[in-house]
Parts: sequence; C-alpha cells; structure tokens
Amino acid sequence: MKKERWAFLDTGNHGPAYNMAVDEALLDWHSKGKIPPVVRFYGWEPAALSIGYFQKAEKEVNFDALKEQSIGFVRRPTGGRGVLHEHELTYSVIVSEEHPKMPAGVIEAYRVISEGVLQGFRALGLDAEFAVPRTEEEKASLKNPRSSVCFDAPSWYELVVEGRKVAGSAQTRQQGVILQHGSILLEIDEEKLFSLFYYSSDRVKERMKRTFKDKAVAINALCSNHVTLNEARIAFKQGFEKGLNIELEPLVLTDEQVYQIETIQRERYENHEWNFRR
Repeated sequence: MKKERWAFLDTGNHGPAYNMAVDEALLDWHSKGKIPPVVRFYGWEPAALSIGYFQKAEKEVNFDALKEQSIGFVRRPTGGRGVLHEHELTYSVIVSEEHPKMPAGVIEAYRVISEGVLQGFRALGLDAEFAVPRTEEEKASLKNPRSSVCFDAPSWYELVVEGRKVAGSAQTRQQGVILQHGSILLEIDEEKLFSLFYYSSDRVKERMKRTFKDKAVAINALCSNHVTLNEARIAFKQGFEKGLNIELEPLVLTDEQVYQIETIQRERYENHEWNFRR
C-alpha cells in the first residue's frame, strides 16, 4: 500500500520570534489547503526561553537573568510550561483535525503524533516509552504544576526513558488544524535553566533543582556514543516516517511565503503585547 506523502521542512537555526512565526504560517497555509501536512525541524540561535500561552511572563520569568546570559524570549501559541531551547532538536507537526489518522481527543492525538518521536528515540537505540499518569495525584499534578519548568514532569504520552522525561511537547488547535511542537534534548544545562525563573524561596529553588535530575534527562546522558545534532535529525526524520507511516518530501518556501513568515514574526512574536500579555 502506497504511503501518504507529507511535507518536510528543516529551517535550521533562527531566533525565537521567527521560529514561532514559521509554525503559525504553516498552520495557516495547511488550513487553506495550500500545503500538505508538515513535519518541521528547527533550532534556536541565540538560545531562547519559550513560555506557554497561559503562563504569566513577568511573574514567572527572571528577565534580568535572560539579559545577562543573552538568552532570547518568546511566548508560544501552545500551552505548557517554560523551555530553554539550546542544545536540542525542535520539531513541529502540522496536520488537519479531520485527517483520518487523527483522533478527535487532544490526548489521543498526542499519542498518534508522538509515535514519530518515540520511533526516533528507538532509532538511536534508546528504549523510550510513553508516560501515562496512573494515580489521581499524578493526574492532578498535570492540572496544577508546581514548577514553571516544562521538563519538571511528563504529561500524557510524552516520552520517558528509565522513568525520566526525554522530550517535552505542546499542542494547539486553530482553524481546524493541529499544531504540535516539542523539544528533543541533546544536553541539559540545569543551572542555566533554573536561573531563568522566580521561586518562592531559594530553598524551594534548590529542592526543585535537586529533584530535576530524577525527572528529566537528555539524549547524551543516556547514549554511550555522543549523538550529534545531525545524527538526531536523521534518526527522528526516520522516526516520523515510521511512526506515522508516511513519506516525507522537501518543502521549498517561496519568496511570498518567506515574506508572510516575516510579517507574522514582526507583528506577533516580536510584539511586546503578545509576549507580555499575561
């Protein structure tokens, strides 16, 4: 049986506003039938902190620390918590809610899309599995997170290895289209990450930092051989093709599409009102 063909776009490293603008543009184009479903890979230059759509920027984020360390900042269109994007491969998947492979429920759609991430980890030789909160306490913690940090705990169907979170994802649905994007960490700088948020006390900060190592882990802390970013790209591209049972074909952006991305970047993601709206 012939596999469905999806578009593949690797935009390389860009600033935080550009990265979010591309995801929004792809969602818009797919909603209008201009492009097929898309798998996108990207990176961040400079390193940046992204926060979830519902987070309170000025209450939670230490902007003096961002400035001191030359770290960018953006609010995502998706939910979830804060992510330091530095040594990672970031992915996004854009697909219609009406696609025959996509379940109606958000959690079930996570499960289907994240199969591509799961297969990517397995291509690297890692025994990843889906996180499924089992107790009422675990389920309640997803609704009322104790930390502003995304990798502090796994959500439904995020990926774990040996019980520790190895990828964090977030999702939104707009114009009849699902956008899911997430971080696949090659390295974690815990000191830098925890310096970017406010805490009720230094004691709370230190306690969270100590327990973080038991909750999150990066690829190169698990693999005996160092995994490069290019090796990760190859593995996860194969993973999405296998996990979603698709073929990926390169998407080449037109000059008009690049202009549309730059307009969204300028008008939304570089806009103070958007980034500090809460």
